[in-house]
Amino acid sequence: MPPTIVVTGATSGLGRLAATRFAQQGAHLVITARDPQKADQVRRETGADVLLGDLARLDDVRRIGREIAERYDRIDVLVNNAGIHAFAPRTTADGYPEMVAVNYLAPWLLTRELLPALRRAPAARVVTVASEASRRHGTVRVPRDLTETVPFTARRSSEHYGRSKLFDIMFTAELARRLAGSTVTANCLDPGFNTTGLGRELRFAGLLEKALTRLRIGDPARGAGLIVALATDPAFAGRSGGYYTVRGTRQIRPVAPGDDPDLQRLLWEETERLLLRSDTR
Repeated sequence: MPPTIVVTGATSGLGRLAATRFAQQGAHLVITARDPQKADQVRRETGADVLLGDLARLDDVRRIGREIAERYDRIDVLVNNAGIHAFAPRTTADGYPEMVAVNYLAPWLLTRELLPALRRAPAARVVTVASEASRRHGTVRVPRDLTETVPFTARRSSEHYGRSKLFDIMFTAELARRLAGSTVTANCLDPGFNTTGLGRELRFAGLLEKALTRLRIGDPARGAGLIVALATDPAFAGRSGGYYTVRGTRQIRPVAPGDDPDLQRLLWEETERLLLRSDTR
């Protein structure tokens, strides 16, 4: 029986490259997408099942998670890949900072919805795409950072993006602790600098991507390769709670305070409180 692998953000960039490799390995691929046309193209190329929705909307995340859980008896791998680097502050329809909602709250919630199906697999894996941009996170204030939308410039946007990625690393560590002794592992990764999808909100992004590609800078295949390895390579079987970098495919320590178990637990508890409060079930 082929493994069932769920990938978010699989219509472009690293997610699409990873999804293609999973399909080549014979996996039953399930992808989430916001754009129907891009999703249909990936479906034709990989045979993936597609669930449409906007990960900036928590109700969509819940719906997608529940539809997947109802449709598939078990999930072998969940790859939380979808993300955004916004160069201006925006608030989602639910009232959350956009980068926090898409980069952190959505994967936290989708993972929660799929945990029963993941537990039914003989040995399931949760892989979350983080970033070494987390080292430029500014000041971490939990739970304030989960809900507060503050003004920032394009130059200061990296701080907000980095903080959302630091939350992914902290979430992974706490998830691994909570899953200890189960058949589910959780790891995250830094895919390195990648030209694919580079600064999609910048007017000159396309030209910059082409120039860097010609210079062989930011090859996305390396990041996609690490995603696939953490998701399927037997070498990572049973490993949990790790943060891995594409540079040397080695485990690295998160930047402080992301490595603080007490803060990791607090972030989890505050996120749970926030999202369960907004759950309309």
